[in-house]
Amino acid sequence: MKAIVQDTYGSADVLQLRDIDRPAISDEDVLVQVRGAGIDPGVWIFMAGRPYLARLASGLRRPRVPVRGRDLAGVVAAVGARVTRFRPGDEVYGTCLRGSYAEFASTPERRLARKPANLSFAQAAAVPVSGMTALLAVRDSGAVRPGHRVMVIGAAGGVGSLAVQIAKAYGATVTAVCAPAKTDFVRALGADDVLDYTREEVDRDGPVYDVVIDTGGDRPLSLLRRALTPQGTLALVGGTYTKGSLLGGYGRQMFRAPMLSLFVGQRLRSVSSVERTEDLDELRDLIESGLLTPAVDRTFPLAEAADGIRHFRDRHPAGKVVVTV
Repeated sequence: MKAIVQDTYGSADVLQLRDIDRPAISDEDVLVQVRGAGIDPGVWIFMAGRPYLARLASGLRRPRVPVRGRDLAGVVAAVGARVTRFRPGDEVYGTCLRGSYAEFASTPERRLARKPANLSFAQAAAVPVSGMTALLAVRDSGAVRPGHRVMVIGAAGGVGSLAVQIAKAYGATVTAVCAPAKTDFVRALGADDVLDYTREEVDRDGPVYDVVIDTGGDRPLSLLRRALTPQGTLALVGGTYTKGSLLGGYGRQMFRAPMLSLFVGQRLRSVSSVERTEDLDELRDLIESGLLTPAVDRTFPLAEAADGIRHFRDRHPAGKVVVTV
């Protein structure tokens, strides 16, 4: 089968289209014929091996898993002996551990759910990683409920565009923070107010937000806290990378925010995506009910996956970038 493979860490130039063996499946696994695979920050992190701490999980000298990609949507090609929820021919979406930028990918049954019926494969592939992260930020970390005022920083991105819609579905009033060129886009998602970060900072209105969801990763905690009510919640999603540093901006999630949270009334929380079938099911329900629509900025065929990653990294897309197979 064709797959996007890398032998070493580096820029998108290290990615190559090759013929490799179709993945084997265990008794609990599902083999999926991939039709779409999303691009998210984790793809760039594990391709580049930065911040360097990521290499503890992916391999110190070279990637242990050579095929990139985690989001997927496609058709079940085969199932293991203990798989009970799917059969060949089912349309599914979810995540995999061993690379979805390929014609076929294997993944445990628990990482898949039935694909939303009203989405194309490309749209469905835009949902899993970003959608589950956004859901955890809104529902779990933020505990958003009707009447809350919520700010989403990076509202035009993959996680942010979904977080805006999920927060609205949970009954919140949402302020979206984005570049001026994305104003119409985030308003179409349902944002009640838009803050242009090139002209104003997130503390423009003072400490009025019950929940701030920061997907940008480049603002200091002191600034973010000034936008929160005294008992508000800051949900941190991702961090920027600083060249040469071990952790980059991720240090604030791992060390600074948890430590500071011990001494202040505000809750400062790091959001980590926990990939569960139940969350994919909830996202599907929101999508099929019309409350959530994933935005696809652009698609790239499998052979041009490297260009897709460059577009994601350099062009600040509105919504998600997807590799089609």
